[in-house]
Amino acid sequence: MKVVISPMRDRRLSGLVFLATILSLGHHIDHIIRGNHVGWPLTTEVTPFTYSLGVYPLILLGLSLYRSGRVGPGYWALLTGSGALFVAAIHFGPAAVEPPADIIDPYQSRVVGWVAFAWLVSFVTVLVANCVYETRTWFRQRGGR
Repeated sequence: MKVVISPMRDRRLSGLVFLATILSLGHHIDHIIRGNHVGWPLTTEVTPFTYSLGVYPLILLGLSLYRSGRVGPGYWALLTGSGALFVAAIHFGPAAVEPPADIIDPYQSRVVGWVAFAWLVSFVTVLVANCVYETRTWFRQRGGR
């Protein structure tokens, strides 16, 4: 039996996914501009950067399945929640592979470095906000069934 979720027209959820995608793209572009902590396909090394590029096919798949009503906010909650954990683990905390100094210091202008860091903080904040909103929406939907 195939379960199909009725298509939702949650503009807030769609907007949050779009915003997170833009912030993700910006952060990847920042890596390229800084020239540090990049990986395949720009270098021969496989790095966390390489693995993080896998989010874009998942976003495209999610958008397609969401439009057709095959997935709902649960998909996005899991994707943004795991994304927030991944990005935060890579950049913050004692085991950070790419600590804040690696984002700020490569730029000649400290202001530009701090803008790049603020972009990262905004990115993680939006991922967490997405996850909270999507999880609440998911549970509300499940409670209504």
